[in-house]
Amino acid sequence: MPADTCNHDCSGCGENCASRDPKSFLAAPNKGAHIKKVIGVVSGKGGVGKSLVTSLLATEAARKGQKVGILDADITGPSIPHIFGIEGQTVTGSDDGLIPASTKTGIKVMSINLLLPDSEEPVIWRGPVIAGAVKQFWTDVIWGDLDVLYVDMPPGTGDVPLTVFQSLPVDGIIIVTSPQDLVSMIVGKAVRMAETMNIPVLGLVENMSYVECPDCGKKIYLFGKSGASEVAEKYKISNTATLPVLPALASLCDGGKIEDADASVTDLVGGLL
Repeated sequence: MPADTCNHDCSGCGENCASRDPKSFLAAPNKGAHIKKVIGVVSGKGGVGKSLVTSLLATEAARKGQKVGILDADITGPSIPHIFGIEGQTVTGSDDGLIPASTKTGIKVMSINLLLPDSEEPVIWRGPVIAGAVKQFWTDVIWGDLDVLYVDMPPGTGDVPLTVFQSLPVDGIIIVTSPQDLVSMIVGKAVRMAETMNIPVLGLVENMSYVECPDCGKKIYLFGKSGASEVAEKYKISNTATLPVLPALASLCDGGKIEDADASVTDLVGGLL
C-alpha cells in the first residue's frame, strides 16, 4: 500500500511492504498455555523422517526433565499419535479449550487424528482451512506450563508453514533432510523461507544417512556419502546431526513406543538444542 494511503493496520492488508511488522500476525495462545519456547521441525520434501526427529527431540527433552508438548501441524498426514501409541479420540475439552493427550512420559500431544472417530479417515480440506486448524491448535489448546513446544510441520513452504511462522512466536527451526542429490536445493528453500520470516535455523538433521554393519561396525552409505556438513556450511547452519537407518527404531515407531528409544539415539538429535 502506498505510504500516503497506509493506515498501518497490517491485519487487513495483503501487501508485503517493508514497513510490515511480522509480529502483527502473532496469535495469542490459549489463556491456559504458558510456553517458554516454540521450535518448528521442517523439511523441504516429504518422507525424510520429520515426525521421527520431532519425536526424538521431544523424548530427549522429557528425559532431561523438561515439560514438553508436540503440536502436530501435519493435518493431512498426522503420524505423531501413532508414534507415541496414542489412539482414538483422546482429546477432551472444557469451556476453556481443548485438553491435549499425554504420552506415558507426560509429553502433551495435539493432533487432528485425536479428534477423529477413525484414525484412517482422510482430512480432505483446502489449504486455508488446514492452516486455520493449525492456528486453533495454538489458540484453543490448554497446553499448560511447557518448557518447549515442538511443531511438526508438513513438508514444503505452503500455507501451514507460513501460518505457523506468522501466528506462533517461533524461536527457531530444525531442518530435516536425507542424503540425496537434490538435498542442497531443498534445504535452501527451507532456509530462505526461514530467513524471509526472520526465524533462526537452529540445526540440520540428515536422516537415513548410513547403515552400520552389525558385524564390523562399518558405515555403509546407501544413498551416497553424507553431505550434511557441506550443506550446513553452505547455508551457515552451525549444528548438524546424522541419523543412521535403524530397523529397531522403525519398529519402535510402528509399535507406538518411541519413548523407549535408546539414549544413544535420542542424544544424536538432542545435542542440537
